[in-house]
Amino acid sequence: MAFSLAIIILLGLLCNEIFTKLKLTGLIGMLLLGVLIGPYGLNWLHQDILFISEDLRKIALIIILIRAGFGINRDTLTKVGISALKLSFIPVIFEGVTIMIIAQYFLDISKIEAGMLGFIIAAVSPAVIVPQMLSFIDRGKGEKKGIPTMILAGASVDDVVAITIFSSFVGMYGGQNMKFSSQLLNIPLSILTGVLIGIILSFILLYLFNHYIIRDTKKVLMILASAILLTTLEDILHDIIPIAALLGVMIIGFIILEKKKDLAIDLSDKFNKLWIFAEIILFVLVGAQVDIHLAAQTGWIGMLIISIGLIARSVGVYLSLLGTNLLLKEKMFCIVSYLPKATVQAAIGAVPLSIGAPSGEIILALAVLAIIITAPLGAIAIKVMGEKVLE
Repeated sequence: MAFSLAIIILLGLLCNEIFTKLKLTGLIGMLLLGVLIGPYGLNWLHQDILFISEDLRKIALIIILIRAGFGINRDTLTKVGISALKLSFIPVIFEGVTIMIIAQYFLDISKIEAGMLGFIIAAVSPAVIVPQMLSFIDRGKGEKKGIPTMILAGASVDDVVAITIFSSFVGMYGGQNMKFSSQLLNIPLSILTGVLIGIILSFILLYLFNHYIIRDTKKVLMILASAILLTTLEDILHDIIPIAALLGVMIIGFIILEKKKDLAIDLSDKFNKLWIFAEIILFVLVGAQVDIHLAAQTGWIGMLIISIGLIARSVGVYLSLLGTNLLLKEKMFCIVSYLPKATVQAAIGAVPLSIGAPSGEIILALAVLAIIITAPLGAIAIKVMGEKVLE
């Protein structure tokens, strides 16, 4: 496993550098590297590292979400709050429902299976979006209107909505006695509990930092460990109370920034350095989950379904931004920023297959295809448009 990790780091750094030199975002190189050396390519990665891949990807995602919390200014968030809230719900529901409707026609599958497919595909990728928005925030681009902050906040809740509705369809398929309307109530409840637990953890950490002499490096480790415990708590209490753990992780950084700005700046810098390693692990291992041969089986129908879903999402983003002071080109940037898929699709794409759904394999294939199409194209579009559009 150590040899596989060395390959991932060295080749990941190389690919990142090559694609950066080409004026493309480095994550594309790392994704392609994962596809190449993963089990569906050259198969250079040891089974042990693939076995713990999900945990490694989760830790990497936690690191960038903590850093995102450190980058969210309260005044900016207050200014864009309503728009961020609309972006959290409208686009994902537009896309998920649209795919659910057309998948029944194109793929001849049941409504419940189509619902699972719709809300697997509908989830946006924080792993792709967050690092680029943080780059814009750090350089002050889009700060006047708070566009990167708005996208950061909206994208984090987008996943909560998609995963909650997907879980409802999984429960219905399994014959569980659950009402869809009552499951929808889990969305605001999970957001509330995630925020609340994030606040509690933040104040516990701040108390320790204020009353004991602790090096910043150890503070980083304490914050990271607390965030990991929060995501573990979500898994343990899933059947009892829903928790939007990743949202809670962002709250930790946000609260520390509000209460101790100087400390937050120092810790943010250390998390940036930690992200250099975590980014490679995250994107290479996401790429390693991609089976290009499986994705190819869906053919033009799969591409058509995903494309129609993205159009529906784009309409949802545009409607969410009506009434704002954003220019048309800035609204187009927001639309583009909400296109990439990767982390959620890699994490839950195989769930329908694992529970025995007849269309499980085609659902997984479409999830893989969504990553292949939207992750690189979306990442490039965000970078190019962001540099030109954001003031």
